[in-house]
Amino acid sequence: MPHGTSQTSARNGRVPAGPPVGALLRSWRQRRGLSQLDLACEADISTRHVSFLETGRSQPSRGMLIHLAERLDVPLRDRNALLVAAGFAPVYSEHSLDNPAMEAARKAVDLVLTGHEPFPALAVDRHWHLLAANRAVAPLLEGVSAELLAGPVNVLRLSLHPDGLAGRIGNWAQWREHVLSRLTRQIEASADPVLAALRSELQGYPAPASLLDDGGGGEAGHHPDVVVPLRLHTSFGLLSLFSTTTVFGTAVDVTLSELAIEAFFPADAETAERLRRMLGGIPSPPPGGG
Repeated sequence: MPHGTSQTSARNGRVPAGPPVGALLRSWRQRRGLSQLDLACEADISTRHVSFLETGRSQPSRGMLIHLAERLDVPLRDRNALLVAAGFAPVYSEHSLDNPAMEAARKAVDLVLTGHEPFPALAVDRHWHLLAANRAVAPLLEGVSAELLAGPVNVLRLSLHPDGLAGRIGNWAQWREHVLSRLTRQIEASADPVLAALRSELQGYPAPASLLDDGGGGEAGHHPDVVVPLRLHTSFGLLSLFSTTTVFGTAVDVTLSELAIEAFFPADAETAERLRRMLGGIPSPPPGGG
């Protein structure tokens, strides 16, 4: 894991590129809806000190930056960006999932995915790219365009694209609103331009030509967010699913902090039975994977 205590500018004579650290701090404070006084109280420092840091009249120490980033709930990737902007080396590591250092986490993900069968579950990164899935996911993708399944697979694009699952979603308008609302909350929390571009893309998709409306979706805009179902028509019958999200709560690696497991549960007994029958026809993988 990289650590650094001396400033980059002092070490190599270069000034860090990009916005100054004070501007970044101000941006995160405003994004969280906090005044300078609010942040000062949260961080147990003076309002004057916050002001001086934001205007560049004072330069933060590495410890102070990490302290403020924790109070502002800044994602680990952006905490590294704050450190670099201040002339420090990044603190938080970033390993690919196939790195040996991630073996324990990778096994934990596999355990959760496999243990959730016969119900679908998948792991995604911060941009909703599919990282892993259990055996119950593949049968649900029947009829999806091969182009959408060419890596990296984006599961939100897969769900709303006219050549993806959209034509088989019985409550498409409600599900679309749910997906876009959730994506908007992520953008507001992270200011991620890739997610913003993805939202614009999804918003531009037309309704599928063979739009199904099974009458089970209710009125868009009039539902509690936690119970929005995915009503998916499949060769096994209609599946009504709701999802939960699992994240690593104590991650100090950037990749791991951005990984999420989306686990789908049956919303009714019929869906549970159909999923069991579906998985019963799928061969189990050989011992040891493969």
